[in-house]
Amino acid sequence: MRRMLPGLMVLALLVLPTLVSAQALPAVTVTGNGEGGQTYSLSLQVLLAMTAITLLPAMLLTMTSFTRIVIVLGLLRHALGTGQTPSNQILVGLALFLTLFVMAPVLQTIYDDAVTPYLDGSLPAEEAVSVGVTPLRAFMLDQTRTSSLNTFADLAGQPEGYASREDVPFPVLLAAFVTSELTTAFQIGFMLFIPFVVIDLVVASVLMSMGMMMLSPMLISLPFKIMLFVLVDGWALVMGSLAGTFYQ
Repeated sequence: MRRMLPGLMVLALLVLPTLVSAQALPAVTVTGNGEGGQTYSLSLQVLLAMTAITLLPAMLLTMTSFTRIVIVLGLLRHALGTGQTPSNQILVGLALFLTLFVMAPVLQTIYDDAVTPYLDGSLPAEEAVSVGVTPLRAFMLDQTRTSSLNTFADLAGQPEGYASREDVPFPVLLAAFVTSELTTAFQIGFMLFIPFVVIDLVVASVLMSMGMMMLSPMLISLPFKIMLFVLVDGWALVMGSLAGTFYQ
């Protein structure tokens, strides 16, 4: 985990390239006011760094596999019909650590190629950011649908698309990536709903044929859905299959 966190910090530098400069500035500047007093001012570099830290959760949501994973887990909970079980905190925790598992190769590449040389002083900050962006862009491009990319390229004034992957601007890539992740997540959620809907239909038909129309079908089908999910080792199957969708 310690080795991955610097890679996440490189993500913060992506949206604020002005954070890095050839000459480091002092964090706090002290100037005299001409009356024997002093005035303290915060450097712009530190202010941008603090802003980048606040933007880090949003980057985690939109630039990694977190979006697809948390949506699929939420749809799975609705398909089971278990209400708020597992709770939102548990689902977010599962999504977070599965995201770290999926993004581990990308973060490791960022750490080895950008963070470590920068900390050793062998790579300038601006070049380290440029090197760190490359594996992240490759991951996002691999998961982005061509239709989504073409849509946002058209909105950006490039109706004929881009000549190569390197020519895609990062704002266009980010918008297309998030849209693609939402589409993929809902497609996976639809497939997860099918077996549980079949169970609901069977239970409802049996109750109606027995004349038990006043008994809620959801109340009867819930134990069967939970039993089926446990018998097939559903959590391991869903988590493994979900992580596998990023390596196809």
